[in-house]
Amino acid sequence: MEQKIIVAIDGYSSSGKSTMAKALAKTVGYHYVDSGAMYRAVTLFAMRHGMIAPDGTVDSNALEADLPKIHITFATDTDGSQVTELNGEVVEQEIRGLGVADHVSAVAAIGAVRDRLTALQREMGVKKGIVMDGRDIGTTVFPQAEMKVFVQASPEVRARRRWLELAGKGQNVSYQEVLDNVRERDRIDTTRAISPLRKAADALELDNDHLTMEEQMQWLLGKFQEIAGGKN
Repeated sequence: MEQKIIVAIDGYSSSGKSTMAKALAKTVGYHYVDSGAMYRAVTLFAMRHGMIAPDGTVDSNALEADLPKIHITFATDTDGSQVTELNGEVVEQEIRGLGVADHVSAVAAIGAVRDRLTALQREMGVKKGIVMDGRDIGTTVFPQAEMKVFVQASPEVRARRRWLELAGKGQNVSYQEVLDNVRERDRIDTTRAISPLRKAADALELDNDHLTMEEQMQWLLGKFQEIAGGKN
């Protein structure tokens, strides 16, 4: 019987890591966890409760005090896709908008938020057989993960992908707005004091600037089979 492993996929915003992680989990029969959705849900809670000022400043004290009131779960939609729930409410559409994206990196930089969500994410991986993507999965959440992947692409390519995705959902935003958001998130994610975005020393690197989704999945599945196959 094949021994299950933990797959940690980290990378820059809109690099396609979530799409790859979902597909890999489905293909190999693992549980998928979108850690970014968890931070987005906390951000949405903060926005709804007036904890983010017009200039983007987050009232970290108020948010920390209310963290026990925030319950994040994942459910399966009618089409089989995974949806994020905030205190029992499906908020998948709301957390994917540019409004949440504009503030999520600032919220994710708050130590108390990271501590709370990191603990929850580790609980999800106790039994292994999990694919989780995010910013610090291979470096902080699961430094012991058997398979680590770091995904990157240029800001311009990532912004175009994100812009097309939002346009497909009927959200009227410009490419420049999305590019500015991607660059700002990169800046915050890589320079924050706690668990900054970086490639783990033992992570496999995937630059998908010029790769199709099929090519990415072929590469990812091949690496998984090499690593998981040696865990029998």
